[in-house]
Amino acid sequence: MWAAYAASAFGTRFAFDAFSLIAIVVLGAGTTEVSLLAAAGLVVGAVVALPLGPWVEFRRKRPVMIAMDLVRCVALLTVPVAYALGLLGFGQLLAVSVVVAAADITFLAASGAFLKTLLPPEDLLVANARFESTTWTATVLGPPLGGFAVGLFGPVITIAADAVSYLLSAIGIRAAGGSEPPPARPEGFRLTGRDLREGWRFILTHPLLRPLFVNTLVVNGLIMATAPLVAVLMLGQLGFAPWEYAVAFAVPCLGGLIGARISRTVVARYGRDKVLFVAGRLRICWPVGLVFIQPGVPGLILVIVVELCLITCIGVFNPVLATSRLEQVPLDRAARTLSAWSIAGKLTTAALTALWGLLAAFTGPRVAVGIAGTLMLATPLLLPRNRRTPVPVSAHVDQESGHRPRNPDAGAGESLLRTGSRLRGGDGSRLDRDPGRSAAAGGPAEPHDP
Repeated sequence: MWAAYAASAFGTRFAFDAFSLIAIVVLGAGTTEVSLLAAAGLVVGAVVALPLGPWVEFRRKRPVMIAMDLVRCVALLTVPVAYALGLLGFGQLLAVSVVVAAADITFLAASGAFLKTLLPPEDLLVANARFESTTWTATVLGPPLGGFAVGLFGPVITIAADAVSYLLSAIGIRAAGGSEPPPARPEGFRLTGRDLREGWRFILTHPLLRPLFVNTLVVNGLIMATAPLVAVLMLGQLGFAPWEYAVAFAVPCLGGLIGARISRTVVARYGRDKVLFVAGRLRICWPVGLVFIQPGVPGLILVIVVELCLITCIGVFNPVLATSRLEQVPLDRAARTLSAWSIAGKLTTAALTALWGLLAAFTGPRVAVGIAGTLMLATPLLLPRNRRTPVPVSAHVDQESGHRPRNPDAGAGESLLRTGSRLRGGDGSRLDRDPGRSAAAGGPAEPHDP
């Protein structure tokens, strides 16, 4: 599973913003068309994936994951084939981006539920920390290598490599050990509107997941909405060279790797909920600093420091939230809940990105970035003020997977809140996991979330 994850993660980062690049360089698309490509892939893909969450719930997850990998592989391969034949058009890029975005969401829903059955609860944090480390390693290495490959072999080479990475992912998932219990499919089951709403209903009625969900949507959306504005500010108004811009956002990704590597240690020392409480709030303190970017070396250093602090906090926080979320969701609702979370995240990010683009047109990118950073400082108000809120815990350990913790009170393996315990504090966001942009959708790179 880890090898499969690594292959697809590196493939996605290697093809960083490849569709936008092809649209501009090969098809001569303008800013409006490129923005449409990025937004439509997210929005339409999320809508298409809406009924797939309930559909995945009542099927074995491993075959679904393999199928989604193969769908993405075939869809992406049509791009270099059409390019070689001189038939590539904007409509095909748009269609492929929608297919890949929908498959991304479906894969996420299935993979989270599958991981829940594959490992005992005390091992989930270890696995999620390793996945997070792999993500940030790929983010550091993938885009520069992809850019170098484009310079040598042309603009579609990274798309072909990304397609191959999904094929390798499917092979790895097929080779993974472990057994998956049969899904609890109701007799005479038919997909209804209630099934489509079940994921959101569970999140919005859960005393821990509801505030984390709302907080996540706002924080992630604001961070991603300012990314293009910072690019315009640095590359346009302040005159930074493209390589300086790349360095400013590549080097800080090492902080994500460090944060992921120490997440298990800090949880063992301070406890799961305290890490959520502290790291979750620390991550919102830094983006407002981007308002003070100036030309030259001082501005470059400022961006690196701000992004390093932000990404390090995210690196600590992400695997802890991923583990806590899986623990709180019953196995028979996992796919629908994770699908609902992912769909809402994509739609919110697309909406806030468009909104902040309009805001920047009136105020300028620097002011718009400052407004987003200031609003982010208020996001802890969306979290529960009562830090002793009781939280139900998933019963999948005894009833579904058959796994039992070796030591339920062990530091890194502790349940977020065991039965009868109280919430001491929690905050959450994964950037879902959105440090970069996927090749097809041009948006947050979520396809490989555990």
